[in-house]
Amino acid sequence: MTASTRRYCTLFASFLHFDVSFMVWVILGPLALFIAKDLDLSIGQKAFLVSIPPLGGAFFRIILGYLSDQYGAKRVGVGSMALTLVPLATGWLGGHSYGEMLFVGFMLGIAGASFAVSLPLASRWFPPERQGLAMGIAGAGNSGTVLSTLFAPAIAAKVGWHATMGLATLPVLVAFLVFTFLASDSPTQPKPKTWPEYRTVLLTPDTWWFSFFYSITFGGFLALVSYLSIFFNTAYGVDKVKVGVLVALAALFGSVLRPIGGYVSDKIGGVIVVRTVYVAFALCAFAIAFAPPLAACSVLVFVATGLLGIGNGAIFQIVPQRFSAEIGIVTGIVGAAGGIGGFYLPNVIGQLRAASGTFASGFIAFGVLALVGAVLVTLRGRVWSGTFLSGAQTALRVGSTPAFVEG
Repeated sequence: MTASTRRYCTLFASFLHFDVSFMVWVILGPLALFIAKDLDLSIGQKAFLVSIPPLGGAFFRIILGYLSDQYGAKRVGVGSMALTLVPLATGWLGGHSYGEMLFVGFMLGIAGASFAVSLPLASRWFPPERQGLAMGIAGAGNSGTVLSTLFAPAIAAKVGWHATMGLATLPVLVAFLVFTFLASDSPTQPKPKTWPEYRTVLLTPDTWWFSFFYSITFGGFLALVSYLSIFFNTAYGVDKVKVGVLVALAALFGSVLRPIGGYVSDKIGGVIVVRTVYVAFALCAFAIAFAPPLAACSVLVFVATGLLGIGNGAIFQIVPQRFSAEIGIVTGIVGAAGGIGGFYLPNVIGQLRAASGTFASGFIAFGVLALVGAVLVTLRGRVWSGTFLSGAQTALRVGSTPAFVEG
């Protein structure tokens, strides 16, 4: 197999790994209404349950990011997919109490941690001028959320939510085999880092800036996909099966537009794309807070998730330029921040809803956070333009760096 063939086989395998992993990572969101009815959960418990998989993903992403740097993303990816079967089997054969389902949710974080495997694996095969598109294609695996939100409610309505989790093991097994045989570690993969080198990454301010920005875009996308079924059902009375279609469309917009965000960032720069996304998303969030009719609200939600998808692609067009040699561990840390965003945002919306009796306060708070992000990414972009961004660029335009070698 030629290097070029291995490159594109790995890109496809990374996408599939990410896609199926995301499908099972968010499965509790579309099943939440069924689980809540069986276990008699309050609205606060429902919000907390759907936020647990993102928290687990944040925890496991750091671990898998480190292991990917040490032992290779291919080997770690194979192991993580095998472990993903554990929470699915537990939910299928057990899951008879709220405590058990919290355990299942946390362990589903292993699937969410695929981010720290798939993206570094794909990234190392491509040169800097193609990072945005390559990372966008691999990252578009979050389209797995579409599969869960579209099909899980309909299947659960027919066979029950326990059996639905059992059926989810089948695509995991298929993806496991494809990834095992098609994925390859890049010949340009750097040597494993030492602990002092990791400490340097952790003490680098840009690590935490990227983490904050990604907690808004990816955390926001994940929060909405996880919580929208509860939102539409509670605020608009949409039934458990039809709500899956609305959430699936929202997830589709966020997934399909992620590569577009990377591609556009390759052309005009990630900073301007992220800033534009934050401002536009804030406007959508404020409009949703006014509780428009269902049709208008649905359109606003689709636009909002699409914007967040673009922002995800834009941020990971910049990250590999700043941290080329440390992309595995940095992807784990930044991805973990996205998972934390997916944990706290549904809880904030849920708690504000419980306290105020309306969803408006939660969406307003989310919009304000996005505006803060717009200001900060603009200021930080001016610093980046004078350091790792090439001299011909400004904070409004992101270009390449010679840190990557064509594989």
